[in-house]
Amino acid sequence: MADTKKEQERTELHRTIWNIANDLRGSVDGWDFKQYVLCMLFYRYISENITTYINNGEHEAGNVEFDYAKLQDNDAEQAREDLVKTKGFFILPGELFQNVQKRADKDENLNETLEKTFKNIEASAQGSESESNFKGLFDDIDVNSNKLGGTVAKRNERLVKLLNGVSEMKLGDYKDNTIDAFGDAYEFLMGMYASGAGKSGGEFFTPQEVSELLTRLTLVGKTEVNKVYDPACGSGSLLLKFAKILGKENVRQGFFGQEINITTYNLCRINMFLHDIDYDKFDIAHGDTLTEPQHWDDEPFEAIVSNPPYSIKWDGKDNPLLINDPRFSPAGVLAPKSKADLAFIMHSLSWLATNGTAAIVCFPGVMYRGGAEKKIRKYLIDNNYVDCIIQLPDNLFYGTSIATCIMVLKKSKSENKTLFIDASKECVKVTNSNKLTDENIEKIVTTFTERKEKIEYFSCLVDNEKIEKQDYNLSVSTYVEQEDTREVIDITELNAKIEKIVARENILREEIATTIAEIEGAE
Repeated sequence: MADTKKEQERTELHRTIWNIANDLRGSVDGWDFKQYVLCMLFYRYISENITTYINNGEHEAGNVEFDYAKLQDNDAEQAREDLVKTKGFFILPGELFQNVQKRADKDENLNETLEKTFKNIEASAQGSESESNFKGLFDDIDVNSNKLGGTVAKRNERLVKLLNGVSEMKLGDYKDNTIDAFGDAYEFLMGMYASGAGKSGGEFFTPQEVSELLTRLTLVGKTEVNKVYDPACGSGSLLLKFAKILGKENVRQGFFGQEINITTYNLCRINMFLHDIDYDKFDIAHGDTLTEPQHWDDEPFEAIVSNPPYSIKWDGKDNPLLINDPRFSPAGVLAPKSKADLAFIMHSLSWLATNGTAAIVCFPGVMYRGGAEKKIRKYLIDNNYVDCIIQLPDNLFYGTSIATCIMVLKKSKSENKTLFIDASKECVKVTNSNKLTDENIEKIVTTFTERKEKIEYFSCLVDNEKIEKQDYNLSVSTYVEQEDTREVIDITELNAKIEKIVARENILREEIATTIAEIEGAE
């Protein structure tokens, strides 16, 4: 029954989002539009969050008629300092989403009202511990953009539609919802646009099923972790899987990540709030993780998950500081300048706790290419850091059809062996893409956990000495035999059939020759 209610709520929510999309279609490019809706969704969320928090406090104190949304701004000011300390931000009653939305269609200066409100919300956190988590969060919603319309009136008309649409989303009180409504709306929007926007939209959104697999691989045998980290966190979907699977209270010290793209960095912080992660429980940084890592003071991490960009350029040996960087120096060589993949692996390994697990999506080439990459693989295998390599199906990710792999790293392995799993067939086809089902994920995680010597055509536990003899090639196909699905042919039977066909052919030839001779004779 609960599942049915959950699906009904989700379907209704997705329908509302589609309706907003149709209303604004043609005026705002799809990928830009997503940012408008997400920012407005965030605005609604924090407005309801702070209102519920204040109202609950007053109701518990016996003031059951109290409603913060109806309070005068002057009367609310006295609560500012306390609220910034507890919630990380403050919103005046007159600037709450629900109040701005009610007045929107009569507000000729709606664009200015929203711009001022967003600035005030950000400013409320200035000088406090939450400042870095709120700064620039509304930068991607330009209420004066020509994309919304050529005149102020046209722009405001669309802003009214946007406010009304987000207001109509049946999100309820986020604590009463059977679905994580705000978070679900976020994920639906990201998935909807990532699949439609190709590389430009999908490069920083990992499909939920892949997120689930990576998270579960790092959590085998654990019911809680100290903190989780993603060095290329994109919109944060991987980090938040831990909250969903473990419960956010079981990620004791919170969620850490770094993202190089400023828009995506903003989306990630918004995503944290929309999943009800308080400002003091996440630390998302902006910048290049490989050359400017922002969490030196927070490592090591018990769980690390990531889907870093494939084969991007980085400074590599052009930067003389990097070869002496404690993250990269142990391997004695840097990842190639044109392929930073193994730099992300070395960074993650360096920041991994002794009792931790890292699960990282990799471009397949890093498993077999020579040169510096082979030397890094040698370092990883000789020191017994590679726990498992999993070959995934192709066409799992938005914007690329590549069949990627997962590398699982551990620092405290009990045996000098590496597990290889061929999960290339573990998927179902959905339209033009492939998707991991719950059964596929379960099979992979069970195989990973049990670590059997061999499952025919699926997995193999390999001594590291054998990997050394294979020149440190980590491709799954080197160790797991492929099933030969070709039809078995009985040669004797086939030859007998051919003999019959040839004999029959000769008879037909003779009959045709006789018929032609008869026709020619008749003439």
